[in-house]
Amino acid sequence: MSDSRPHVLFSFGTLMDPKVQTALFGQVVPSRPASLAGYATRPLKITDPDVIAASGLDVHLILERRIGGVVDGVVLELTDEQLVAADGYEVDDYARRRVLLASGESAWAYLDAKPLRPAARILIVGDSIAYGRCDPEGGWAARLAATHIAENEAAHRVFNLAIPGTTLAAVSEQTPVLLRPRLPDTILLAAGINDSAVPLAAPDTDGLADIANGLDALAATAHAHNARLVVLGPIWLDEERTGDYEGLRFTRDRALKLRESLRSWCADNHVDFVDMWEPLRDRPGLLVDGIHPSGEGHQALYEYLVG
Repeated sequence: MSDSRPHVLFSFGTLMDPKVQTALFGQVVPSRPASLAGYATRPLKITDPDVIAASGLDVHLILERRIGGVVDGVVLELTDEQLVAADGYEVDDYARRRVLLASGESAWAYLDAKPLRPAARILIVGDSIAYGRCDPEGGWAARLAATHIAENEAAHRVFNLAIPGTTLAAVSEQTPVLLRPRLPDTILLAAGINDSAVPLAAPDTDGLADIANGLDALAATAHAHNARLVVLGPIWLDEERTGDYEGLRFTRDRALKLRESLRSWCADNHVDFVDMWEPLRDRPGLLVDGIHPSGEGHQALYEYLVG
């Protein structure tokens, strides 16, 4: 095994145990004290017999967001092979994501695999669909806000800053100044469908070419504020009804290319991706104009997002 240890992993639970490390990595790995601000822990019941055998426990800990909270732990210094082994040890309830330690150091950590479950303060950026256009009740975002805040009125917040017609490039430029006063721990990015459109005045323009650059910038912004980025893919559209919409042409083929670009980028960068295509697939009756969901369509999107 190589002595190179290019990965740092924040651990606050059973991975700190030398017995678990020996069983998992074949040795006790280098570690040092570390802490993670803005988080607390809660218990998680484990049913995987191999994980229970390695740790000796059927209840582990999982992180959730809490302003003013601090979780103490250690940073483990791991090789490529050891990081893969750690991924295999964690059950499906966990997902490896980037966090910013109290020291300012970037590290991997295992977070709740369902990104909205541990969230407290959610910021939504995106386009007219996230804005809730064509739905007098405010779309899926308003439904999310109502239920999320009702769960904990004192601590939970949802800020919907979506702008109709916006592009991913515009969102990546505008978002940094929006974060500091709102202190979000989770950013829902629902932009992109406008990037997939073909401008009728410039049909050779390819907005999809710069998708990765916009995502890279947003991921860096989110990480600098220790917020978790969650990318929402485009919704299914009814190409037969969209026509030439406000100087743009939307096609299913282009939307699918956007969907795959977002999914691929998220997989490569260990960022959460929610495939919003499925809830409305082949359900044209849930769209007002072929692009924007009706109230019933937004309800379907909301249920899928929080399910």
